Amino acid sequence: MKKKLNLLFAFTLLFFGTNTFAQNPKFHIYLCLGQSNMEGYAKIEPQDTIVNKRFQVLEAVDCDNLNRKKGQWYTAVPPLSRCTTGLTPADYFGREMIANLPQDVKVGVINVAVGGCKIELFDKDNYEAYVSTAPQWLKSTVAQYDGNPYARLVEMAKIAQKDGVIKGILLHQGESNTNDTLWTKKVKVVYDNLLKDLNLKAESTPLLAGEVVHADQGGICASMNKIIATLPQTIPNSYVISSSGCQDGEDNLHFTAEGYRVLGKRYASKMLEIMKK
Repeated sequence: MKKKLNLLFAFTLLFFGTNTFAQNPKFHIYLCLGQSNMEGYAKIEPQDTIVNKRFQVLEAVDCDNLNRKKGQWYTAVPPLSRCTTGLTPADYFGREMIANLPQDVKVGVINVAVGGCKIELFDKDNYEAYVSTAPQWLKSTVAQYDGNPYARLVEMAKIAQKDGVIKGILLHQGESNTNDTLWTKKVKVVYDNLLKDLNLKAESTPLLAGEVVHADQGGICASMNKIIATLPQTIPNSYVISSSGCQDGEDNLHFTAEGYRVLGKRYASKMLEIMKK
């Protein structure tokens, strides 16, 4: 009798233990990476600080000024990248997603981005060579991710996978690779590595890549948009998010807060369209 009770207890513990750590299919998680426009450049305005608790951010660094710890979930009040960054497309991507999904669905983002970096920074096999020749200001940012932003993104993504399901990847990068005809292949290396390292399937993990500041705004890197437009030829489950009409700042390189809001909603509109399919 005692042996049977012990077996029953062990089975109960296993059953409940397994379910305690099971993924919640109604917690949708998105990985965000890139350079300064994904990192967040525009000043955060009061309207941007009002956030529904269904929209969450997994902090990728310790931020004492925000009372946030690396690897923990928080309501996605900006900044969403590091401790003192600005508004990003991810902010209004998340808002738009929860506004159009059932009330019992949550959305979480992980944002690992480094201003001024080339896509090579996220190539896990070659990033060290790239960083070794980078300027000190970029090295200082990279150091906040213990010298390896890609590894930090994967580390945080694995934590997130204990809570929810990764539904897609948001990329905004290209300014530092302007006119680099190999950019799409370099992005594919990063994308394929993420799929492998996180046990994701390409057919269920779309990559959404935003255009840099558009020519209609005088974007100084706008020529890169012709290359970004060809990404779906290299990665079939990828989609290009137009930046046409998105307001930019005086430097013609970064978007304004309103530009980020519009661009973020466009990322969400495309993702919602993909989900309907």
